[in-house]
Amino acid sequence: MTLSKSQYIRGLQCYKSLWLYKNEPELRDTPDAQTQSNFNTGYHVGDLAKELFPDGVEIEFDSSDFNGMIEQTKNFIVNGTDVIYEATFKENGIFAMADILVKNGDAWDIYEVKASTHTKEYHINDTAIQWFALSKAIKLNRAYVVHINNKYVRHSELNVKELFTIDDITDIVLEKQEGIKLQLLEMKEMLKGDMPDIDIGGHCSDPYGCDFSSHCWQHIPQNDSVFEISYAMGKQWELYYQGILNIDDVPDDFHFGQNATLQIKHHKSREIKIDKPKIKEFLDTIKYPINFFDFETFQNAIPRFDNQRPYAQMPFQYSLHILHEDGTLEHKEFLGDENSDPRRPLSEQMLNDITLSGSIVAYNQSFEITQIKNLALFSPDLSNELLALTERFIDLAYPFQYKYYYHPKFNGKYSIKIVLPTLFPDDDELDYKKLGSIQNGGDAMDTFANLHLLKDKSELAEIKRDLLAYCRLDTLAMVRIWEKLHEVIK
Repeated sequence: MTLSKSQYIRGLQCYKSLWLYKNEPELRDTPDAQTQSNFNTGYHVGDLAKELFPDGVEIEFDSSDFNGMIEQTKNFIVNGTDVIYEATFKENGIFAMADILVKNGDAWDIYEVKASTHTKEYHINDTAIQWFALSKAIKLNRAYVVHINNKYVRHSELNVKELFTIDDITDIVLEKQEGIKLQLLEMKEMLKGDMPDIDIGGHCSDPYGCDFSSHCWQHIPQNDSVFEISYAMGKQWELYYQGILNIDDVPDDFHFGQNATLQIKHHKSREIKIDKPKIKEFLDTIKYPINFFDFETFQNAIPRFDNQRPYAQMPFQYSLHILHEDGTLEHKEFLGDENSDPRRPLSEQMLNDITLSGSIVAYNQSFEITQIKNLALFSPDLSNELLALTERFIDLAYPFQYKYYYHPKFNGKYSIKIVLPTLFPDDDELDYKKLGSIQNGGDAMDTFANLHLLKDKSELAEIKRDLLAYCRLDTLAMVRIWEKLHEVIK
């Protein structure tokens, strides 16, 4: 029985996951948008890393002819090729594809490319199993992990050598070789039998989420399970191992921290907590005209613009609702051009749109303040004006974070996506699910990051409308929450 490199890594995380993958693959969860986005980033980074070792030959992936890929690799090696991308081998019961294989004298160096910003344990395991397989076919010299250097700042043309960091992990890879053979024997014996009796646990999400979670977690209640207790600090597992699955069944004397205890108490009582004096004290700090403000940002693993770092948060959009003392509400917005750096035009329009006086209200203000500080670094001539904005911010999440207003349906959380539908359960205007293709910040981030690749103008226009509608709802939601807080203290 042959295992692929990825199947071996899966087995290291959980034997049950590997067994299901081999025997009942139809039970796998469909990859979500974020997972697919991560895959696409990995492919992009992998392609760019080839420029570190140019003029190589690539083994084209063909899921219907793995043997053909292996033969191509052998032929390139025999014919004296110095650099091979996706070199493919099936040795020692392992099918493995090396991202980059580079000839070094009479031996070869393995380069495993990762889109992360540092070498992780499972990257080492990934490279170690490749070494185990490839060493039976060719002489190996060194093993490396190539990853993103998040200290790199782009200036004019992309400098691939500065963008990537190369870590030599040969010594630790060699240390792991002795244990791999035993691990493979155990995995292959396990696969001959019935599905392993392995319960859910921390391994379900470490080092990454398992795509059989829906199957393995199906005995956990969909709502109100102990795993919905926030700030539980791992104690939900103590309850689970005692057979307690529902929050209603948590013993009153079970010790949790303050936040989790409050959540459980109000879940059982179904009581809403409203501390009117504290809420009023908070609201009194907000001054007219009130600027309800929200950024959207995107990230690029590979910087596209000058003075951009890998994975840096790049503001590309904002929504601004301004509430005047006479009750007038006006809306302003900005959406950057997907083909150019949005930071400067966004900064200029933001300074023009936000009122010269009054409070600036955000939900979780630290994010907006951080982005404005970064914009100030990017545009030093606007720095004083931009930094002056940060002194006017007030965080609308504050009364929910500190439980001045707490509803059992918050489930211990206080994000706007939790608070809004709880306070306004029947208001379609405030329902994110009624929006188009963009329904959360992750959608906005991933969509704009790839918008420059879209050629269909009608589709492009529709997506931009969806982006504007989503960001507008974020600030309209803040206005309505502010109004609601005023109602509850009357």
